[in-house]
Amino acid sequence: MAHISLVLPFALPAPEFAPDLARALDAPALAALLSRTSASRRTPLAPSARSLPHEHWIAGALGLDRNEEPAVAAAAMRGFGLDPENGFWFVVNPGHIQIANTHLMMGDMRQLDIREDEGRALFDSALESFRELGHELAYGNADTWFMRADGWSELHTASPDAATGMNLTDWMPTGPTARAFRKLQNEVQVGWYTHPVNAAREKRGQLPVNSIWPWGGASRATEEANRLVASAGRRGPVSRPTLVTHAVPGWLDALSGHGAASLDVLAASVDDPDAGYLLLVAGDAASPAIAADWEGWLRAMQAFEQKLFAPLLAGLGHGRIKRLTLVLSHRDGHLELDTTPMAQRKFWRRPSLEALT
Repeated sequence: MAHISLVLPFALPAPEFAPDLARALDAPALAALLSRTSASRRTPLAPSARSLPHEHWIAGALGLDRNEEPAVAAAAMRGFGLDPENGFWFVVNPGHIQIANTHLMMGDMRQLDIREDEGRALFDSALESFRELGHELAYGNADTWFMRADGWSELHTASPDAATGMNLTDWMPTGPTARAFRKLQNEVQVGWYTHPVNAAREKRGQLPVNSIWPWGGASRATEEANRLVASAGRRGPVSRPTLVTHAVPGWLDALSGHGAASLDVLAASVDDPDAGYLLLVAGDAASPAIAADWEGWLRAMQAFEQKLFAPLLAGLGHGRIKRLTLVLSHRDGHLELDTTPMAQRKFWRRPSLEALT
């Protein structure tokens, strides 16, 4: 195994809680990985960014960033077996927007738990509105759809996770076609207001699915341009990693084609001697961190310790892994550090979780 990158969204706790959480976390393997390193970098998220640090990092690693926005739609479509043809496409996620005291706010889409039959019914209901306004709509799965909007390439959008829990006034799509999007969004909202799917969901105590969120705009042409820019910047062909995912949004599973049913399955991919450059993404800590459920966050991190950190540390010790890159993030930035078998021999560096704070 040459190189593994492990990306853990929201594995950095919110700074105000970090010292207490680091003391409560029993993770000796993580402490060794964080302390005995060959390189370490902290990168704050740019104030103008409209996606999260781990989303930027993954898009960059896969050559799918465009104007500092993850341009993932076309690649994710192919992951669902769809053809992006020659158009400009957006990921469209059905979601729930609620009215807070003074503003609109979008809830965590993971918590909606949209069933496949519900997703199909809502998709079919929205399809007419899209067509009437001149847009093609394609179905990926219950919570991941794709819209063709060839004239909307200058629409600047935010990822759903970046907008979750925030004042949507600051995160709504902007640009010359923003008004056209709001018209489409309103048409879909009206159609779903009394939809039987939402009536049944509310009866079961679930939140209604009452809006759509577009983002990740891309086309085949933008993908090729991104690859050329990345190759030029690195003075040679870009080596794309094999992506394996667990507990992540549908668009990211689609990019991998290797969604793992459990952390055990994710960890097993590490033992493949022919994998080459492997990019692992595990999203178990995201939902509890977004909800400020720090007990849940600790449980997720303890699972990482047993299922990921300890096996990776052992792999370094046995020389099966030549280089491990850890990418841990929160809303406002990420920590990226490298460790190697040689770095793990730095016995004078006391293992510590201080890097989490």
